[in-house]
Amino acid sequence: MEAMTSYLGWTIDFAHPHGEPALLHPGSVAWRIFKNPVAMAIGGVAAVLLEFADPRIRSGVWDHSIYKVDPIGRSMRTGMAAMIGVYGPRSAARRVISGITNMHARVAGETPSGEAYRALDPELLDWVSATAGYGFVTAYDRFIKPLSEDDKARYFREGATVARLYGVKTHPASTTDFMAMLRQLEPRFEPHPIVSEFLAIIQSGKAAPGTPKFLHRALARGAVSLLPVSVRQTLKLGEAFDLKTRDRLALSLAGLIAERRIDPKSPPCQASRRLGLPHDFLYRPQAEQARLLARLQLADDEIRRDAAE
Repeated sequence: MEAMTSYLGWTIDFAHPHGEPALLHPGSVAWRIFKNPVAMAIGGVAAVLLEFADPRIRSGVWDHSIYKVDPIGRSMRTGMAAMIGVYGPRSAARRVISGITNMHARVAGETPSGEAYRALDPELLDWVSATAGYGFVTAYDRFIKPLSEDDKARYFREGATVARLYGVKTHPASTTDFMAMLRQLEPRFEPHPIVSEFLAIIQSGKAAPGTPKFLHRALARGAVSLLPVSVRQTLKLGEAFDLKTRDRLALSLAGLIAERRIDPKSPPCQASRRLGLPHDFLYRPQAEQARLLARLQLADDEIRRDAAE
């Protein structure tokens, strides 16, 4: 029943070592959100669009990665890194994040206009981290289940734990903070053919060949719908990307199915087992989740008392 994945040459086992905590608590909002692949897909595309709006990030990604030859593979690996940061054993997550940071340290260059950039520029690190956070939480809220403002704020606060390991200095504590960060960077934003090329790939269905093509078109429009209006206008994403009623219904239905589909081999299920919780912990009612977490905490406290005696 166990499943492992490989990342940067390391084998990541979400089910072991038994009892090793993740960077984020299983009661965190991120554990709830990241289990839904539809929210991750929509939010991930929205995050890339927000990143590509800045020519420094767009050039860094396009010139120093395999994105232009394997955008789907690159996106899937980025998504797996996010899953490891949320569900992986703490030691494995730290190792992966350190490896990613070391790779980013070698990324530097100039945009087509001649502006110098480097991947570890604090402003760029902050923005990349913020776009991912905004994309995932907003996609889940809009298309899967509405989140309270308290839950959204808690999600952003909890995310600071992982963001700091990537070298992030300024992490938004709310959607309002994110929008303030966006307004500060927005004068730099510009349209570019790479944005349209990226969306064409998403709509083509290459990411998941067995999925109906209309769902890929809906995904692209759903992601564009998460962008602030001013950013969408700057990127020149016109009426072709308007979210239709059928798009919203298709994405919501797919999200609802994903929210209920339990895969025992998935990272969230394996991570739950690692921590002594039922593999379907995240798919149970929240009141029951709270009881299971309280019971687990009592058991941990007893073990610590026994060890101290």
